[in-house]
Amino acid sequence: MFSEPEFWVAVAFVIFLGVLIKAGVHQKLMTALDDRSARIKAELDEARRLRDEAQEVLADYQRRRSEADREADAIIAAAREEAERLAVDAHSKVEEFVARRTRMAETKIVQAEAQALADVRAAAAEAAVAAAEKILTETAKGKVGDDLIARGIRDLKAKLN
Repeated sequence: MFSEPEFWVAVAFVIFLGVLIKAGVHQKLMTALDDRSARIKAELDEARRLRDEAQEVLADYQRRRSEADREADAIIAAAREEAERLAVDAHSKVEEFVARRTRMAETKIVQAEAQALADVRAAAAEAAVAAAEKILTETAKGKVGDDLIARGIRDLKAKLN
């Protein structure tokens, strides 16, 4: 047994383990593993904190976006209402303008008819006066005829105008 190399390798290995234990390598190894575990735990905690913070930022962003959407919808609704109001105002103004123009045209037509009727009456009166003057001058002679003609012409002009 002492002559076999495996035995001496086993003895050397046990001695090596004893030296490592005596030197406190196992405690250093455990401390290193504990430190690494603590560092990993700290990184995980930091990652959780960052994730929570990111979720808060995301929630804040979504809230702001929904507020902006509501505000945009309100602006659009107000713009539509304003456009409808302006369209109604414009329509009523156009109707009022057309009605005013129609009234003006009707007034001008009535005035033109009245003027034409007055012109026709004046022309008829002048023709009647001229005809009456001609007839009376031919039938009535002398001073009495001239007075009758002058008075009739004055009366006729006063009545027609």
